[in-house]
Amino acid sequence: MRTLPAALVLCLLCCGTVTAAFTITEVCPDTWYKGEADEYIVITGTGSLTGVSVSDGEGSARFPDGDRAAGRIVMAQQAEAYRTVHGAYPDYEWYDSAPDVPDMIRTGTLKLANKGDEVILREDGQETCRITWPGDFVCREGQLHFREDGVWDPRPLMIGQSRFTTVSFCGVSGTAFAAPDASREMIGKAIRLADSELLINVYEFADPNIATYVAAALDDDVSVTILLEGGPVGGIGTAEKGVAAHLREKGAAVYTMETTESTHARYRYDHAKYIIADREAVLLTSENFKESGFPDRGRAGNRGWGVIITDQRVADYFAEVFTADVTGGDVVPFTGAGALPEEMTGDAYKPAFGTQSFDNASVTPVLAPDTAYLIPALIEKAEHSVDIQQAYISNWTKGAPNPYLEATMDAARRGVNVRIILDSYWFNIEGENDNDEMAARINAVAAAEKLPAEARLARIGPGYPDKLHNKGVIVDGDAVLISSVNWNENSPSFNREAGVIIESPDAGAYFSAVFSKDWEDAGPLPDETAAEADDTCLRQEIAAGVILLLFIGYCIRRRVH
Repeated sequence: MRTLPAALVLCLLCCGTVTAAFTITEVCPDTWYKGEADEYIVITGTGSLTGVSVSDGEGSARFPDGDRAAGRIVMAQQAEAYRTVHGAYPDYEWYDSAPDVPDMIRTGTLKLANKGDEVILREDGQETCRITWPGDFVCREGQLHFREDGVWDPRPLMIGQSRFTTVSFCGVSGTAFAAPDASREMIGKAIRLADSELLINVYEFADPNIATYVAAALDDDVSVTILLEGGPVGGIGTAEKGVAAHLREKGAAVYTMETTESTHARYRYDHAKYIIADREAVLLTSENFKESGFPDRGRAGNRGWGVIITDQRVADYFAEVFTADVTGGDVVPFTGAGALPEEMTGDAYKPAFGTQSFDNASVTPVLAPDTAYLIPALIEKAEHSVDIQQAYISNWTKGAPNPYLEATMDAARRGVNVRIILDSYWFNIEGENDNDEMAARINAVAAAEKLPAEARLARIGPGYPDKLHNKGVIVDGDAVLISSVNWNENSPSFNREAGVIIESPDAGAYFSAVFSKDWEDAGPLPDETAAEADDTCLRQEIAAGVILLLFIGYCIRRRVH
């Protein structure tokens, strides 16, 4: 007996009938737009639209008789408002606002409520699909809700964000490097590779030396476009204003991504860090363009990882990402002013690592939020070892488990050796629920379950990196993640982040050597750190118990009264 494919079974469960020609695949009830005239519904299918309608239980709208469709059909409340937000007209509107957009035949008031509502799809009067919220999903302002492989909202998708999918490239060459050891020379090399065009996207750009490299490219008639985060934590600093103003005056097109009067920012932060040279090479790194990330060789700075990939296919991919990000109402010309900052001199540091070239590698771009799922998927494939170096790891909101850390601990439960290094800079260890407590909890779980996993705090200070700013993973010694993705909820879910997974024995050996040195320098956690973490955990558990008791008492009183 033949069985139905799983995707078809899910579709039938949702729509309730085998004969349905269309299904609801997307809806956006709670938009950023004042009045929410840009709210919309998407149905997908092929066939006649005669007799097809959508309803929220109060009003309805049906398609004009005789119309047909093949694929995705977008219906908006008002087409003009939709175009203002999305840059193009929908296929139909149910309130007349644009003469060139076909009107649906509306009955009653059809406006989608934010907190709770439903959309019902009918074909020839028969209900074929119904979605509800809350139920199928929980509505969030600015989020469009979509169905993929039978699942609603496999990831948060905010209005205007890109939808890049997984792609891998084989036969790729490049050069791996570590900060602070060789990062300055490599970013200079990447910029000098450009003969005609530089595309730069970075969260913060405050290094006058890197600005000098870019200015030299401008002097050589290289076209330069720079995209910066318009509202970094603490705001755009004086040094960055000076760099941006200097490069703008030299002829660069400098933009910032931010919420404007007419458009809400697509991403919470544009936190990516990459350079594309002539669409033939791309530099990706964990580090911002600051002297802490790219110091002179022999000077201290952050521990971070980076790579220059010399492959036109990979560069074209990231150029497409850059083009998508630099266009839109949330991207505006930089208008600030300032002087180029003076060069700062860091403490002395003895570099331990040079660079490492590699060939014939497999490279998979990783974008947040689009394909951030590739990070836990990488860890889930581990057979022997997982080495993780992160600025910090935190739980999701409301105490929800961190899926990246969960994937890591599950790997340990499979017998995979897990090593985790977290930053020990003061702002990552002085709170009551940060890296030292997280490391101690990981070790406590490992001890309790007898798992081959250990977490350490990075050794920083004189003779060592200033702090750990990396966001890297090594799996089985030959698959390496180089990225800007922090292991908190916001970074992979709501930021624009960029990185790559490189599968290469040479790149894997290089970064494994860097990691192993940092691991040995870090050493096991001091006993007092574990004790402090246990004390913090106990206080938190007591507080949670008190809150639970109060809630139970409240419920009992409510029931009695």
